[in-house]
Amino acid sequence: MDRILVGKGEGQVELLGRFGNRHGLVAGATGTGKTVTLMVLAEGFSRMGVPVFMADVKGDVAGLAVAGNSNEKLLQRVEKIGIEGYKNEPNPVIFWDVFGQAGHPLRTTVSEIGPTLLARMLELSDVQAGVLEIAFKLADDDGLLLLDADDLRALLTYVADNRADISKKYGLVSTQSVAAIQRAMLGLEREGGASFLGEPALDLNDLMRTDLSGRGIINVLAADRLYLKPRLFSSFLLWLLSQLYENLPEVGDLDRPKLAFFFDEAHLLFNGAPPALRQRVEQVVRLIRSKGVGVYFCSQFPDDIPTEILGQLGNRVQHALRAFTPRDQKAVKTAAETFVPNPNLNVRETLQQLGVGEALVSTLQDKGIPMPVQHTMVAPPRCRMGAISDDERALVMSRSPVGARYDTAINRESAFEILNRRIEEQQKETEAALEAAAKEKATAAEQKAAAKSSATADKERSAVGRFLWGSGRRQGMVESLAKQATRTASSAITRQIIRGVLGGITGSKKK
Repeated sequence: MDRILVGKGEGQVELLGRFGNRHGLVAGATGTGKTVTLMVLAEGFSRMGVPVFMADVKGDVAGLAVAGNSNEKLLQRVEKIGIEGYKNEPNPVIFWDVFGQAGHPLRTTVSEIGPTLLARMLELSDVQAGVLEIAFKLADDDGLLLLDADDLRALLTYVADNRADISKKYGLVSTQSVAAIQRAMLGLEREGGASFLGEPALDLNDLMRTDLSGRGIINVLAADRLYLKPRLFSSFLLWLLSQLYENLPEVGDLDRPKLAFFFDEAHLLFNGAPPALRQRVEQVVRLIRSKGVGVYFCSQFPDDIPTEILGQLGNRVQHALRAFTPRDQKAVKTAAETFVPNPNLNVRETLQQLGVGEALVSTLQDKGIPMPVQHTMVAPPRCRMGAISDDERALVMSRSPVGARYDTAINRESAFEILNRRIEEQQKETEAALEAAAKEKATAAEQKAAAKSSATADKERSAVGRFLWGSGRRQGMVESLAKQATRTASSAITRQIIRGVLGGITGSKKK
């Protein structure tokens, strides 16, 4: 029968494979051994043939990829628990990294993330999130494919430039909200978070691989940098969980899960989460077990998990809690009350007295009934309990079956190229219109100048004609006067000559 040896209490404490999809909780104060318990569970699922996905917040989960080192203390624990066939060995591991540095790039597209989770990643206000919803709706209606950060920036610029028309159709869009989203995108890109937006996008089938020997591959997400952005970290894991829920087929209850999903630092998921998001998480956790996925939350306190989700976690591992503060005391009380009572155990006192590597454990047994809680010595993992070197990580990555597929980014035509082409076409149309208008204006000016020149010439010809007509008239008058004067003078001279002649004749007669 498929089962995981968790440790030893009154007897050997096991997690049955057929109830592995009933989810679980690993809780406890810092330094009490939660990470080692997660590694034991991951190794157990892997040997069972179940793929695993888990985040590595501190860098020590990466030790799953390397064989551990035996020592006298460890061997004594192995003998005391009664682990048969124990040997140090590595596990089949694939390293992933949102930033593409400590593992294969883990990407998804903007469209797959969706406006709700993207707004949470960018830490937008409700109004800004509403504008982002409008932008996504516009992209859907216009057939704009949103793949990477360039596409989202281009879409936001388009929304800002056409906000008047968009506001009439989809609702009010303000320049301030668009600018706030653009600034948030710049911040995300500056921190390297935008590197997980793009292609090739993660194929969920690559998280559900087994090796040649039939062992489930453990997918380790390097999250030491991602963890510094709590909303980005939690939103990304929630997106991945949602993708599993939406894309995997219904399979019902199997002999063992199809995938074990470990959600480390789970309190980050619920801190400041709006009611709609909490409801979404509850829905996914409640229904995803029918898809063959077991979800295991890891946090410091049980009450970090909302009550409606906590009630669905059938397998519990509770490490020590220290009642130093009122919050701690409340957490101890809550944890004690959530276990099935054991008449041989004072749960509340034991919780505060547990040593490192010890835990209170209750798992689902036959017919899905939780067993009474037991004070358990947790089994040691077979891998290294600590970090690995860069060379060891590089060696594991070089043997990865998915490196060739994800290590090189792809940039196909999407919203960025389409919108830029539209802008270029609009610019060309504008330039052509301006050029045509300029030519028309120049033609009109030439015609006006020609008409003006013709009118001027007509005026000049008219003036010359008037001048010439006047000159001719004056010349005629002068000539007429001259002729008249000549005729007058000729008449006078003629009369004088006649008088002289007549006078001469008359005078000669008198003598």
